[in-house]
Amino acid sequence: MHLKSRGTEFGSKSVVSRKWAFLLCVGSFCLGMLFTNRMWTVPEPKGISRTVGIEDGKQKLISEGCNPKLSQRNEKTGPKDIIGEVSKTHHAIQIFDKTISNLEMELAAARAAQESIVNGSPVSDDLEITGSTVKRKYLMVVGINTAFSSRKRRDSVRATWMPQGDKRKKLEEEKGIIIRFVIGHSATSGGILDRAIEAEDRKHGDFLRLEHVEGYLELSAKTKTYFATAVALWDADYYVKVDDDVHVNIATLGATLARHRSKPRVYIGCMKSGPVLAQKGVRYHEPEYWKFGEEGNKYFRHATGQLYAISKDLATYISINQHVLHKYANEDVSLGSWFIGLDVEHIDDRRLCCGTPPDCEWKAQAGNICIASFDWSCSGICNSVERIKEVHRRCGEGENALWTAVF
Repeated sequence: MHLKSRGTEFGSKSVVSRKWAFLLCVGSFCLGMLFTNRMWTVPEPKGISRTVGIEDGKQKLISEGCNPKLSQRNEKTGPKDIIGEVSKTHHAIQIFDKTISNLEMELAAARAAQESIVNGSPVSDDLEITGSTVKRKYLMVVGINTAFSSRKRRDSVRATWMPQGDKRKKLEEEKGIIIRFVIGHSATSGGILDRAIEAEDRKHGDFLRLEHVEGYLELSAKTKTYFATAVALWDADYYVKVDDDVHVNIATLGATLARHRSKPRVYIGCMKSGPVLAQKGVRYHEPEYWKFGEEGNKYFRHATGQLYAISKDLATYISINQHVLHKYANEDVSLGSWFIGLDVEHIDDRRLCCGTPPDCEWKAQAGNICIASFDWSCSGICNSVERIKEVHRRCGEGENALWTAVF
């Protein structure tokens, strides 16, 4: 009897202890979960959404790969739809790249303008540009390359094809054409040569002064500085360089350039490929002749130096990269080398290199008016100071052609 009662008592105690053990386990588990949630930091929402998104994407790819219906739907897409999507993507990338390129060009031009103003490089009224001023769009900027000793040449150009005074201002305002004589400084800054140019500029107001030391062997450097300065000062479709002993028909030049406006990177001139002269002491000697291959080789195609035009993108490219663009002995070769590796359209227009009368006269009579006229034997009009008036009279397009032209 005693043993039975003790067994019953022991059984009831074991049942109670099992219940309490179960409750204790449940409580411990809950406390453990609560403790764990408090101790561990929750990842940021972005991380969670990104992780979840990746996992969902993986699951979606797996499920689609395993789902026969979805696989059949993908198979029905066909090569044409895939090619179409690729084409659209490629087109979007091209537009994006072009937008970036345009922004880079504008940024570079703004930087160049700021540097010109800060450094005070061009001594010209055109530099009075503030950051809030919106630049006007021009058709072209024509830079006439000149030297300190060429005062008579400049006066002969002013007396013929380059409008003066109010007509020059009218040309800028109505036709969007800027014309300036381009010159740097003498080796002795502020010397008699510089003072003479400053006096001439006060009289005519038609100079673009460059931060450049003049010298015949420095024409390539001068060309770089001209384009970089011009693109900083004026927003134009084209930038033209011409020598001061060449006759130019401005209206015909403007009409010709206007036809190529839709092309972003254009290099227009009389294209040639002359021999690379290795012999020392000869005119146009190329000290770096070995870079062009064996002796007797020719240069790559490039425009003659008397007159050529480049589009805004190319002028901006020169402005951005002027410090690393290599200078060869000859200016026209240097310019051509800067574009040879770029996606540039070379346009060969023989009206940019007509001869003097009777050549340009015959062509004008036939209705094919020349843009520029000079003598190949002199790399310009021979005795241009005395002869340019005759060339203008016999081969000029007429003053009315400029004022009636619509570009």
